[in-house]
Amino acid sequence: MGFSIHDARAGENENEGVDARAGQDGATGAGAEASIHVRSLGKRFGEVSALAEVDLDVGAGEIVALLGPNGAGKSTLLRILGTTVLPDEGRISVAGHDVVASPGQARRAIGFCLADERSWYWRLSGRQNLEFFTTLHGLRRRAAETRAAELLELIGLAEAADRPFGGYSTGMRLRLSVGRALLAEPPVLLLDEPTRSLDPVATANFRDLLREIVRNRQPAVLLATHDLHEASSVAARILILSEGRVHAEMPAMTNPAELERALLAVQA
Repeated sequence: MGFSIHDARAGENENEGVDARAGQDGATGAGAEASIHVRSLGKRFGEVSALAEVDLDVGAGEIVALLGPNGAGKSTLLRILGTTVLPDEGRISVAGHDVVASPGQARRAIGFCLADERSWYWRLSGRQNLEFFTTLHGLRRRAAETRAAELLELIGLAEAADRPFGGYSTGMRLRLSVGRALLAEPPVLLLDEPTRSLDPVATANFRDLLREIVRNRQPAVLLATHDLHEASSVAARILILSEGRVHAEMPAMTNPAELERALLAVQA
């Protein structure tokens, strides 16, 4: 791949109500076998309590939504799980690895997908981007090319694979971010407001893709969102987070109106 990193780098039919828990029937979401296990998590930034006494479990093949307003602590929780922020207290493990004692092992078990991911090379094609990031996981060039091709097919970008990333739509960029998160076949996916900037069609397509990934690959997925409809349509369980605390847990397919009432109640 002959390219200059410095030259290339630049800034950054939903089936509603149809088996929203596809692939999740076998997940318990609790207990020692949980892929994500959190107990009594606390985090402060100065005088501000960002998270307090948070308990959480996500099992393999399960999508759990963190639903809450801006400032509720959703992103902080994901960053702690992703080992980029240290907790002040509590026990937190990812795929059996303690995020404080074994951050490297925990990090290797995680695929992280952000709505505003900026670490792409805009002059390179989607294929070249994926191949480059695949080599960072230790694959040789031929293996990286094969893996990138597999993921481009999975995320529905095979036909656009050789177009420059800079010409991709927001939805296409998000799909590529999902592909990169899956490069190492991680048992855990952390998604932080992934559909925040998408139009309705791209949002529906992303939700379908997420269901397919969970159904076929069985990762544990923790999805942070403030979108009531998104939480109710894709998650097996929904945790209501406000002011750093989990105030309620709602079952799959909870009506968005009920979720809104629950959110308003904890913010009252």
